[in-house]
Amino acid sequence: MLLIKTSSMGDIIHTLPALTDAGKAIPGIVFDWAVEDSFTDIPRWHPLVDRVIPVALRRWRKGIFSRDTRIGWKRLREQLHAHQYDYILDAQGLVKSAFLAFFAKGKRVGLDWASAREPLASLAYQHKCSVNFYQHAIVRMRSLFSLALGYTLPAGQPDFGLDHQSLSRQGASEKYIVFLHGTTWMTKQWPESYWIQLAKLAGQSGYRIKISGNNAEEMEKATRIGNQNPFVDVLPRLDIQGMAALLANAQAAVAVDTGLGHLAAALDIPTVSIYGPTNPEYTGALGKSSIHLAANFSCSPCLSRECKFREAATVSPACYSTIPPAPVWDAVQKLLLTR
Repeated sequence: MLLIKTSSMGDIIHTLPALTDAGKAIPGIVFDWAVEDSFTDIPRWHPLVDRVIPVALRRWRKGIFSRDTRIGWKRLREQLHAHQYDYILDAQGLVKSAFLAFFAKGKRVGLDWASAREPLASLAYQHKCSVNFYQHAIVRMRSLFSLALGYTLPAGQPDFGLDHQSLSRQGASEKYIVFLHGTTWMTKQWPESYWIQLAKLAGQSGYRIKISGNNAEEMEKATRIGNQNPFVDVLPRLDIQGMAALLANAQAAVAVDTGLGHLAAALDIPTVSIYGPTNPEYTGALGKSSIHLAANFSCSPCLSRECKFREAATVSPACYSTIPPAPVWDAVQKLLLTR
């Protein structure tokens, strides 16, 4: 079976439990997975994934007519067309992912007009599935797979199928907490001063703090936080495999609404996730040891990339004034005690 789910990191992690469900319902099933090349490590972590097909749509859009794009697109078409699949499941529900499905051989399956994020995508599918849009993304994926493959949707907590031991670094024994501060939306960024205060609380309790970044701006922020606290270790930029190893050996993680927060929760690391403009009921990090702290503010969740609150506030974005460092640290301690 070919699975098309190209991005983003959180969406890819949300899909893993559906593969586990399918494997339990249909013994012997295996998946090839078409995914953005920056995320190819994640599908490989699941035992039911055989072949990972790298896609570079994000990069190709920047140079549509370049030689590299032509070569890459030709190679992708060859890989998609190399096998006859029983099903081609587009779990993305976008026009671009539906377009990719046309280049593979097999029955095209996806979300119907009312369920797809981009309804036009549904016109590409030979079998359409109706899935309630207004539920958590993991439940949506598990429901889509059960309808597409014809088995009863399992009850119970999602199983991400990740082997914690294989991802962890052997012999690592340091007592540390990972701060996952980086995110694309400005409105998802918990105030820098709060990270500094939280690091002090963690350090006073005997923990080291590990912090990094995914780009120059995030690394600069991590460095500023580290410069304010002797308990903080600022790490160089890590790839996904390196971040997985760091998280797998951590005592806990504190995250904003970011893909790495979903990874921490999926690895069953005690994870406190902070939500301001977004709604954790739909996209919150899920795991056996996960807590969501959502802003209790007049305009949240606003689902906006720009804070439009214009009154005076103690921090920016203003909604985070309802999630200061003290209750975040209390939540971390609660998870650590339970653990």
